[in-house]
Amino acid sequence: MNSYIGHFIAGEPYVESNTRSGPVYNPSTGEEISRCAYASRDTVEKAVATAKSASEVWGKTSHAKRLAVMFKFRELVIANMDSLAEVIGREHGKTIPDALGEIGRGIESIEFACNEPHITKGEYSNNVAGDIDVFSIRRPIGAVGCITPFNFPVMVPVVMFAMAVAVGNSVVWKPSEKVPSAALEIARLWKEAGLPDGVFNVVQGDKEVVDTILEHPDIAGVSFVGSTAVGEYVYQKGTSNNKRVAAFTGGKNHMVVMPDADLEAAATAFVTAGYGSASQRCMAVSLLLPVGDETADRLLELIVPKIKALKVGPYNDPKADFGALISSESKMAVERAIDRCEQEGGKLVLDGRGFSVEDHPNGYYLGPTLFDHVSTDMQMYKEEVFGPVRGIIRAKSYEEALKITNRHDYGNGSVIYTRDGKAAHRFMMEVESGMIGVNVPVPLPTSYFNFGGLRESKFGEGHLYGPDAARFYTKYKTVSQRWPEHDNMISSSSLAFNPIA
Repeated sequence: MNSYIGHFIAGEPYVESNTRSGPVYNPSTGEEISRCAYASRDTVEKAVATAKSASEVWGKTSHAKRLAVMFKFRELVIANMDSLAEVIGREHGKTIPDALGEIGRGIESIEFACNEPHITKGEYSNNVAGDIDVFSIRRPIGAVGCITPFNFPVMVPVVMFAMAVAVGNSVVWKPSEKVPSAALEIARLWKEAGLPDGVFNVVQGDKEVVDTILEHPDIAGVSFVGSTAVGEYVYQKGTSNNKRVAAFTGGKNHMVVMPDADLEAAATAFVTAGYGSASQRCMAVSLLLPVGDETADRLLELIVPKIKALKVGPYNDPKADFGALISSESKMAVERAIDRCEQEGGKLVLDGRGFSVEDHPNGYYLGPTLFDHVSTDMQMYKEEVFGPVRGIIRAKSYEEALKITNRHDYGNGSVIYTRDGKAAHRFMMEVESGMIGVNVPVPLPTSYFNFGGLRESKFGEGHLYGPDAARFYTKYKTVSQRWPEHDNMISSSSLAFNPIA
């Protein structure tokens, strides 16, 4: 009998009677392995009320006590990496090494959040006029909502709520209903770390849960990662309900390769950054832009054997380079994208359709696929393909490659491979992307730098992690203060409207 995955509210597992639910699959085998509860509006409101009450106490807790919990949480996540990776692999389909890498990046964000007292220090000016001192303080905003995607069941939520909790907020987390189990494991670790009950809550579900979070007056801020269409909806609905919202959405990341580049390194980078995790990540390299036909032809000779050597298999196969797609629907959507690119004139170099894994005939597998001669009027250029399908757009010059990159609706990440420092500097200054790689295939910043794209890759002014995350989860207060000598206290009869007299 399949297990039933419920919620976590007020420090305890919470199961709602007579609720809706949905299936959870093992993508490696295609079998249903559990049922995920879909919270009703009443359950979400219970979680928000719990978080609101807990935030009022947690927000007043000293930095020292909050950090003691954060350090303990870090230790517990490290101690439970293997079991968390198993949960991720079983429900997502990514390989165990990939899952461990994801958790490692989450741990980096926990470590950065432990610097919260330094990041949130205010400003101070002495005696601006009339013995008045002016200073600023940062305070937590209250209860916050975190809405996270399937492709990073641990890393993305951790980088959201590690800082949110560290600065004194409480959390209501809505994970993807496709990968719900990791959320309960994380909730258990928070409780074991000593986080007060109610500060961290999990509500499983679908759009009804999202809408309740976005509409609830006691949710002060919402952080989201997911598709562009849903992210824009979250941003518009959340801000219309007077919440601060940061929504991180799609990416179509371009990799420009100049003729002078180390082509062997560029080819390896494109294959690893393009096809890792079955390309189900917003920072994957989507399109390769070699400058000049000679560069493109030489790269193609290097790339094709490397792609053919990739091994696709179940999440627990230690030899697999990447695993299955998240669902049969996702697999079919990617196959339709391949069909469409063929119809529009793309040259199919490698075809991953019809791929199967021995002993796993029902798994959601797709082999690595590559198109050459993609053009900017094709869907393969315009839309994000969340699967192992990559394309090559041949650019005649650096200027054309830059134009192709900048005219795209998305501006998440962009990469250049070159030995020319001037070309690299021009690219850094001229490309319109939030994260840029120079001879680095995945320009994912380390945890103490801000993460976020441009254009339709991000809605709102916040960043997912880095120093700006602390700003997103706190509010400024500026205090003007004067303490006159006792004998010179201003009497009520001598009050003036000039505050600095």
